[in-house]
Amino acid sequence: MQQRTWQALGRVPSGAVQQAWSRINLVRLVTIRPATEADQPTIRRLVREARINPMNLRWPNFLVAEEDEEIVGIGQVKSHGDGSRELASMVVVPGRRGQGIGAAVIERLIALHPDTALHLTCRKDLVGYYERFGFRRVAVTEWTPFFRRSIPIVNLFVRRFGAEIIVMRRDA
Repeated sequence: MQQRTWQALGRVPSGAVQQAWSRINLVRLVTIRPATEADQPTIRRLVREARINPMNLRWPNFLVAEEDEEIVGIGQVKSHGDGSRELASMVVVPGRRGQGIGAAVIERLIALHPDTALHLTCRKDLVGYYERFGFRRVAVTEWTPFFRRSIPIVNLFVRRFGAEIIVMRRDA
């Protein structure tokens, strides 16, 4: 709701209330739907632009957040050869970050997989964000075979840039 509308109502909310209301209105305009084959090029482009893992980008695994026929966010749950499932490829276009779109995609993906333990990998600085959705950081001893094989190699590269990739899990 815009400032003048609040003033017309005779009250102006605090900054936090106004910001929360704006997020609710912005997310309400976004439709979250299963991806289609026509979305595949956009999925690949968004993942490439976000510089995240470009492996296993199969459109049937994705949900997309769309506004005015433009994709503004994506995410998927993908399967690994060891039977583990991973919440992955979470991207919100830069101009729409911080507006609840990513959270809405995550919540819908979790809801679509209620009886499944979900893993994810993220930068260490994003652990708190994913904890909001019930994910917890897991010790190396709890990693599935897929993560035991891949994450040490990934961390060899990202540590050069001062980053670390963390494995998290959300139980069914």
